[in-house]
Amino acid sequence: MENILKGKVAVVTGGTRGIGYAIVQKFLKAGASVALCGSKESTARGALERIKNEFPEAPVKAIWPVLTDSKSVEKAFSEVAEEFGSLDILANNAGISQSTPFYEYTEQEIDKILNLNIKAVMICSQAAAKLMKGKGGVIVNTSSVVSLYGQPSGCGYPASKYAVNGITKSLARELAKDRIRVNAVAPGIIRTDMVANLPESMIQPLIKTIPIGRMGEAEDIANAFVFLASDFASYITGAVLSVDGGVMI
Repeated sequence: MENILKGKVAVVTGGTRGIGYAIVQKFLKAGASVALCGSKESTARGALERIKNEFPEAPVKAIWPVLTDSKSVEKAFSEVAEEFGSLDILANNAGISQSTPFYEYTEQEIDKILNLNIKAVMICSQAAAKLMKGKGGVIVNTSSVVSLYGQPSGCGYPASKYAVNGITKSLARELAKDRIRVNAVAPGIIRTDMVANLPESMIQPLIKTIPIGRMGEAEDIANAFVFLASDFASYITGAVLSVDGGVMI
């Protein structure tokens, strides 16, 4: 997929680690200019330093707007578009998960996950769409397989990802007239830092639920983002693409 994003400018939220960092890497390899977005300056600059070590000449910068603050996001995205010449791709990847039992949920926990996993997606999408309007662009959101099947604890997380699917499908219809495509990727069981630290006695039963016979890697998800962001997916919008090895939870 080398150079299939050549000349494109992308913002990746939650781009400092895990899936987001892999998306940044893949976008750069595909020829895009990238603004990686972190939750705070220190983590964003740290990720930028790591990327620069891998891609010394890469057109990449770090940003750290408050994703739940529309003015902060609009300012950051406008600066990206001014520096790189446009904003063509938004990867809405920032988010948090929860496993809190329902009887123990607090209002603060509910607000936290809804703010970052839903409100921030809408704010970032709106800011990006304003810059893409009339020129065209692509928004790709991170959903989850639990948006399709739910999970046994921490219902706030699948609720937020159900909402991401609804935002994706609705914006795909509303923004099509502006030549903006909107899709989502729903990762399955992915080898993140948290999963990698689990004992084999927990990992092996997880793998047995996956028909392909292995956990996914962050790169598997990033590849789907590259495809959906590219012209190869020019007739795809409103899709929620499951990248899960065929798992049926």
